[in-house]
Amino acid sequence: MRLGVISDTHNLLRPEVLEVFSQVDHILHGGDVGDEDILIQLEAVAPVTAVFGNTDGSRLRRRLPQVAQVRLDGFDIVVTHGDQLGSPTPTLLHGAFPKAEIIVFGHTHRAVLELVDKTVTVMNPGSAGPRRFDLAGPSVGIMELEPGIPPRARIVPLNVR
Repeated sequence: MRLGVISDTHNLLRPEVLEVFSQVDHILHGGDVGDEDILIQLEAVAPVTAVFGNTDGSRLRRRLPQVAQVRLDGFDIVVTHGDQLGSPTPTLLHGAFPKAEIIVFGHTHRAVLELVDKTVTVMNPGSAGPRRFDLAGPSVGIMELEPGIPPRARIVPLNVR
């Protein structure tokens, strides 16, 4: 199973995201979605598991949870924006969600892909939306799941035109 991992779109779904996600089976969105239309566009590509982030308004907060748990291809996955932990790190997230095998988060706008222990993969795909702060350009993630072997994942920088 191939997952598209995205976060911090902040009202902007770049066409490059749809190109990168064209062959995914499921999309995980780590919050700060912005407009609900972003989810509709992503749902046209593949099923979406999404959470609200600290900048999302009341409409999305009614539709989305703060933390989502999903089991895909035999893996227990947690999706959260992470702002409830202050400045989330892989170690903090693993402590907060000790039963998760994969944790996807956002909030920091910094891409992170880390193996916390032999079985837990933590990923922040970076920010896919408008460039903020003085950080690297926009990015998303791709994760490959296959029962019985650790997830394979990579950060995909978006070549913004």
